[in-house]
Amino acid sequence: MGSREGARSRYIVDVLVEAFDDLLRADPHGFRTKFRKMAADPFAFYRGSACLFSADVAGVDDRWADDRTSRVWIHGDLHVENFGTYMNGEGLLVFDVNDFDEAYLGHFSWDLRRFCASLALMCWQKALPEDDVRALAEVYLRSYLDQVRRYRETDDDLGDFSLRLDNTEGPVHAVLLAARAQTRIAMLESMTVVTDHERRFVDDAKARHLNAAERSMVLAAFARYVETIPASKRFSQPVFYDVKDVVATTGFGIGSAGLPAYNVLIEGFNQALENDIVLSMKQGNRPALSRVVDDERLGSFFEHDGHRTVVSQRALQAHADPLLGWTTIDGTGFVVSELSPYELDLDWSDVTEPDEMAPLLGDLGRATAKVHCASDEDSDQRLVDFQTEEAILGAVGDREDEFVEDVVDFAETYAATAQRDHALFVEAFRAGRIAGLSATR
Repeated sequence: MGSREGARSRYIVDVLVEAFDDLLRADPHGFRTKFRKMAADPFAFYRGSACLFSADVAGVDDRWADDRTSRVWIHGDLHVENFGTYMNGEGLLVFDVNDFDEAYLGHFSWDLRRFCASLALMCWQKALPEDDVRALAEVYLRSYLDQVRRYRETDDDLGDFSLRLDNTEGPVHAVLLAARAQTRIAMLESMTVVTDHERRFVDDAKARHLNAAERSMVLAAFARYVETIPASKRFSQPVFYDVKDVVATTGFGIGSAGLPAYNVLIEGFNQALENDIVLSMKQGNRPALSRVVDDERLGSFFEHDGHRTVVSQRALQAHADPLLGWTTIDGTGFVVSELSPYELDLDWSDVTEPDEMAPLLGDLGRATAKVHCASDEDSDQRLVDFQTEEAILGAVGDREDEFVEDVVDFAETYAATAQRDHALFVEAFRAGRIAGLSATR
């Protein structure tokens, strides 16, 4: 290994250890699993290493960042697989950006750069030529800017755009139809059992019931959570928030290894067993961007990372989950949200040709503009006191071609970097060079 490769390898390890140190020490087995998943291929590595991307992109000279566009609510971990369906607060199935664990304030272009680099990595895995990759990234970016312009032209941020069953086609429409076919009772039957005329969680490899002390602790945290739901979204049925059962859970995605979590079963709209609702109570994680964004206002604004995640999601998602809220356990912040049967992720496996991908990327560009420019009516906007669409268009001005070329060039270069970084990470992991974590037990 050359000196440059050796320095980059040490840098990768240092960034990962700094980002995950507490959780890594608390759950080394979980992180071995996480890192094995990241070792599978360059895209899996890229997905699991938002902290490395944030550290790298913070050093990029961003000509599109000014006093406003450098402190926009952004997703923080935007890539091609962070899109899917959900049932919004108005009862509509929509396709949108999902997974807001890394959301924070930062440069609006960072989301676009991360997405386009992920697109380049995925296209490499599909063996698409470079010209096609650049053209597809351009479709995404120009669709994004077109939608931002639409937001500037209308005062109705919340209602004028969403990807729904009635206005989509192709892969987005297909995943919406698949989500519509899901049922709450099927989800409940996969996680619970009815005994003595009452529904309870099932103990299995991913769920365990709590002892009396831990259960009491979680129930107290749940009571605190209910108070964080905006009054306009709080359900009025007397039984709605009655807790029926609680379990500790494991098995979250590649980005959540080591995070304590619980599932809470509540009564829901009425006492019919098929209407029970499952809530996830998951510890908030420190976002990667918080290590590179220097803004003293942010440190005092958020109570904890559970609060930060919820505030960010409400700022980024129109008509957010009415059950979304936060709480604390032993002083640590947790995010609470519904485990919904109607949430399905976009599947790229059968989307292989550029002419199939281009319309889909147009939809994803519009969806990205939506999260940057639209917000839930209950969001807390005190940190962003300007119209995001005006700030973005002011920064880009009449240099759209230059903007697109800059982001696409970055994406191509960074995708190649991620491929090399993946190989360096795998070698470091195999050689036991990640502090506190060897590749074997």
